[in-house]
Amino acid sequence: MQLALFDLDHTLIPADSDHAWGQFLVNRGEVDGHAYAAANDRFYQQYRDGTLDIELYLRFALAPLARIEAGRLLELQQAFMREVIEPLIKPQALDLVRKHQERGDVCLMITATNEFVTTPIAARFGIEHLIACGVERIDGRYTGRPQGIASFREGKVTRLVQWIEAKGYQAESLLGQASFYSDSANDIALLERVGFPVATNADSRLRAHAHAKGWICLELFNHDEARA
Repeated sequence: MQLALFDLDHTLIPADSDHAWGQFLVNRGEVDGHAYAAANDRFYQQYRDGTLDIELYLRFALAPLARIEAGRLLELQQAFMREVIEPLIKPQALDLVRKHQERGDVCLMITATNEFVTTPIAARFGIEHLIACGVERIDGRYTGRPQGIASFREGKVTRLVQWIEAKGYQAESLLGQASFYSDSANDIALLERVGFPVATNADSRLRAHAHAKGWICLELFNHDEARA
């Protein structure tokens, strides 16, 4: 099994889907506009700075899922895909995934954004496998609490190793032949573990690290799109 791993935000799309979902809820009047938007922006900046407390952020980001009725959540999810995500999906990103699929690679999206937001996005890219931050549900309803190990920083490595081993493979063997595309210095732990790391639309910290390591750097989007 040959793995092709893809981060999502600023890698396959030129935006942060987690932050965009929060702003979408503000725009739709589903959350307290000013306070929620300010907190959403603050957490996003912490992510970019490399200082984010992922558990604290997830409890903030997932809380609306527990308050909004299930039918309404589905409507919002579909509208978010249609109005926000679809315009961000570029042919060059679809072509990158398709190239790996045509080679017979097993494609997997691995992201620190939660599974509620990312499940339909992975499906839109035709990526069968997804590792995202888990969202707790009890009796079919979201509780607003995260579930399991967050797929963030070193947690991405842990979750991926668990996924590989659950399929009966040796993690080190597969990782040594795997490709991983990511834009973020938060993903250096996993980029260091794969055989073919690709710094994609890289932030400044990752770009410097990639140059020092001699990694491939790929620009899928123009500068204004990639770091908007």
